[in-house]
Amino acid sequence: MKHDGDGPAVAAFERLTELVDGDVCLARLGRFLTVEFMVEIGSTPFYLSIDQGRLKALERGPKLMRPWVFAVRGEEEAWMRFWQPIPEPGWHDILALTKRGVACVEGDLHPFMANLQFVKNLLAAPRKIFKES
Repeated sequence: MKHDGDGPAVAAFERLTELVDGDVCLARLGRFLTVEFMVEIGSTPFYLSIDQGRLKALERGPKLMRPWVFAVRGEEEAWMRFWQPIPEPGWHDILALTKRGVACVEGDLHPFMANLQFVKNLLAAPRKIFKES
């Protein structure tokens, strides 16, 4: 579902479902998490439905009045640097991106922090795409 003007980060994130499908380690890590959250790449929002550690749905927005529990937002360049096969220091981790000021996490942070490693691994999955190239 590519739209005009989509950058490589948006295109990479649209492949998230195929990248994490069947990842039993990731599912085990998030087995206690059932949540709806949003990831924003530049001005493009994506809504993720997680059910007991499995990515059940990835919908591209915007969706009017679509609820989410927490959101992770960052600019396209920040995501691209985060998804490098071996990111530079300060670009290697979601929390490092927030400390750098190029990303933010908002909303109910309890499920985010309680399942931090799951969320980090899920959002780092597009690195696989850039390792291949």
